Amino acid sequence: MRCEDASVFFGTLVRREGREVELANVRRIWYWSGAASTFQLAAEGVKNPIGCKFTMRISSIIITDANEILPCTDEAIANIESVPEWKM
Repeated sequence: MRCEDASVFFGTLVRREGREVELANVRRIWYWSGAASTFQLAAEGVKNPIGCKFTMRISSIIITDANEILPCTDEAIANIESVPEWKM
């Protein structure tokens, strides 16, 4: 899911009302390497997981400015979930 002001998120869609979206089991996709766009990210995941910056998981988030929701393939889900957490 991409939002207007806060980047790209990966999680389970719980609820959508207009542009407000609730996600569960969420990671922020801060930076990715090895996918040309969110379309490839949702279809295949990334080719360079070590070069990615995917945050730790949080239990849920409510986003108020969603502008793109892409379903992920099973391949992409497994790939994204395997990317190590990026944190300080």
